[in-house]
Amino acid sequence: MRICETFRSIQGEGITMGSVTFFIRCTGCNLSCEWCDTRYSRDGGTDMTVAELMNYVKEERNICVTGGEPLLQDDIYELLDALLDAGKKVVLETNGSADISKVPISKDMIISMDIKCPSSGMSDRMLLSNLNYLKGTDQLKFIIADGSDLEYAVSFISSHKISCAVVFTPVGGMDIEPLTEEVIERNVNVRVLPQLHKIIWGDRKGV
Repeated sequence: MRICETFRSIQGEGITMGSVTFFIRCTGCNLSCEWCDTRYSRDGGTDMTVAELMNYVKEERNICVTGGEPLLQDDIYELLDALLDAGKKVVLETNGSADISKVPISKDMIISMDIKCPSSGMSDRMLLSNLNYLKGTDQLKFIIADGSDLEYAVSFISSHKISCAVVFTPVGGMDIEPLTEEVIERNVNVRVLPQLHKIIWGDRKGV
């Protein structure tokens, strides 16, 4: 597997926010979002085996496999199976364009899947059949940059059957007040969450 970085931090996004987590960030992505905050993960990195990665996580409880797009990695399912077999709680972050139908089903696995809004430039790349594979314990995330994105996200969740938690986060992850006020005004059934790691440490790598 091609790995961009590994580090221990807190989970800064979504329904497991605040949990001490070990991150495995894979190199490479098939999308190029306008506001991507991990462009450095598109290239470079180090080749690592599943066994090497498992040695890194021996003492860890919570693992986040992210990217880039981790589902592009040839050995991703071997890694996910190994993590689950070792009793780890795993969050898989995926961008919504890659097939999730083969992701292991487990009480210890959370799929965190994006739906890209128009400001990303990638909204036409979503694989909508993925919605059929999300469980009640998973989450669907929308990154909101402006009013058009908000309209898109609200329309999307009202016109599709969604069986899991829905999260709205502002682009940049920190200026959360305007989006929160809009969601309250519209009475939308979602969670409005920041990117907690950026509030704590700013917009930098390895946190």
